Amino acid sequence: MAIRQMEPSGQCESELAAAGAALPELLAPAGGLDQMLAAIAAGADAIYAGLDGFNARVSAHGFSDDEFARGCAVAHAHGVRVYVTLNVFVFDDELADAVALGAHAHALGADALIVADTGLACALRAAIPGVEIHLSTQAGAHSEGAVQLAAKELGVERVTTARELSVAEIGTLCATGVPIEVFCHGAICIGYSGACGFSALRRGRSAMRGDCTQPCRLSYDLVDEAGQSVVAVEGDRLLCPRDYLGIAHLPELVAAGVASLKIEGRMKNPDYVFNVVRVWRRALDMLRDGTWDADAVPALERELGRSFNRGFTDAYLRGRSGAELMSFERAINQGVRVGHLVAVGHEEVTVELDAAVAAGDTLEIRFYPGADARPDVPKRWPQVPCPVDAVAGERIVVHCKRKVDAGCEVYLIRSAGVLGQTTTVLERMRAEADAVTPVERSVEVLPFEGVLADGDVPTELAGPAKREAFARMVFAWELMDVDPRDECGLSDATVVLDEVCRAGDAERTRALMQRAGRVVCRNLGQVAIARELGTAFDVAAPVFCANRATLAWMRSLGAGWVYLPAELLGNDRERIAELAAEPGVLGPVDADRPELMVCERCLLTAEGICATDATGQVRCRDCLRRRQVRYLVERDGTRLPVAVDACGRTRIFLS
Repeated sequence: MAIRQMEPSGQCESELAAAGAALPELLAPAGGLDQMLAAIAAGADAIYAGLDGFNARVSAHGFSDDEFARGCAVAHAHGVRVYVTLNVFVFDDELADAVALGAHAHALGADALIVADTGLACALRAAIPGVEIHLSTQAGAHSEGAVQLAAKELGVERVTTARELSVAEIGTLCATGVPIEVFCHGAICIGYSGACGFSALRRGRSAMRGDCTQPCRLSYDLVDEAGQSVVAVEGDRLLCPRDYLGIAHLPELVAAGVASLKIEGRMKNPDYVFNVVRVWRRALDMLRDGTWDADAVPALERELGRSFNRGFTDAYLRGRSGAELMSFERAINQGVRVGHLVAVGHEEVTVELDAAVAAGDTLEIRFYPGADARPDVPKRWPQVPCPVDAVAGERIVVHCKRKVDAGCEVYLIRSAGVLGQTTTVLERMRAEADAVTPVERSVEVLPFEGVLADGDVPTELAGPAKREAFARMVFAWELMDVDPRDECGLSDATVVLDEVCRAGDAERTRALMQRAGRVVCRNLGQVAIARELGTAFDVAAPVFCANRATLAWMRSLGAGWVYLPAELLGNDRERIAELAAEPGVLGPVDADRPELMVCERCLLTAEGICATDATGQVRCRDCLRRRQVRYLVERDGTRLPVAVDACGRTRIFLS
């Protein structure tokens, strides 16, 4: 897909100055020492990396202790901070090792830890005096209440929010005074982070443990009750989003007060890190120097497109989540458009350029069979080397043996210039890293056993009759389609709240809490509301409980029954046997229909453009497609039930 020109934000540098907005930290990924050095050279303010286990990218090669210590020493010499990711959910038998790894990371030079598991956060806080903890996006903080609860009850110094939030929502979270980290560039999970069990329940490998098999990048069909495909879009990657690109919204994000702009990519190569970080550094410096101009955005986007991307989107930042978010055709690198074919000869083609290319670049020619072509004629996207340096407006002749037609678009998918520049920079930075003498710091580690649950169940849940009084369970998202007159009788029911709790969900969440006999909170924002209202509440995933320290923290907040995630009972039953035996701990809240994922995007947009009302607004509540049976079909024929609620959110369930 071509990079789409974003609409300018309308916020100029004078407005930023008037608002007194400070530039946010530019936070870069590093899967190894070379990536860390590339990020430092490119102008990152901070770097996040994993050490050994307990991080959400277990297949990232990582660092040896010596490499990490040297990388930290170089970073600190350049005024760059380093954060270590401990952003998976841990079991009881792993807590001590995870705490030890956090202490070890600090000894080697880490400045802060990024944590998702609330029990681990409590253990780290108790064990390592003065430790700085950032709450991972995996913890699901989507609202003001969630952010404030995390800061007050966990003592975290920063909260990373969901990619799905709009600029306006981000601004509201920043207004809490808690430092907010937001994603600005890179890959998107189509499901809400921390709320996806697809890989665990279908492949036995858990995203919550850093071992996601990326089912959202695979091919699927969408069928009706009779098994007939209803897909109307070109392509079969029905769950594959484009990559996040927020650079057009940079002035708005800065004005909103974000503390940190996070670039995704701990699995990416050093050239990706170097190129993406330097472009974002340039943009931030333009804003600082008062030279920012919205007209410069397309050029910045084009430079970013020279590194791996699946096409770009800013839909979430604009409060959108339709088909424009998606990369239906393919889940691999799409590069950046540089021209089109104007002539086709014998084993060569002529390209008219609309952007510069360089000798050694890899170009991709995108051939689509015409409407009158035979059904068996395949698409052909040959990749060919660029023979010369050339600028926009020039024509170049390129060797190509495969069948293509005049008019085909040409994309740059591998930049020789970026690779060469990265190589040069790394030679210099490696020499600097070899020359440093890292000094291991002394880190005191205290006992943390006090954060573990003592096994006492809350008094109000002491007898089984207490739970039986609210045995009728209903799911809040299903109640959206119930006539309000029929929704009143909830005083004897347990209402299982939604997995997501954004600003737009708060009013309805409050109303349900005030009418229900009990509620099951599935988001930290809902826990905050329940505590404010004095509502009796239980907790269930995506408020994820995998160890007794988390259980103790949930109890301290006032939680009653704690429901374990379906993926733990499916894959880790023996490992959590002690936790499952704790009083007041129950099986999955969705045991009868385990949920694989929830996403903001409506999957039914794959059937074509949504119907709108007279004002041009999409009305999900009135959508007829939602009333029909739909299944997502995997390659092996497995049919996964799909439900879209009245807000347009999609839920996919285990067959």
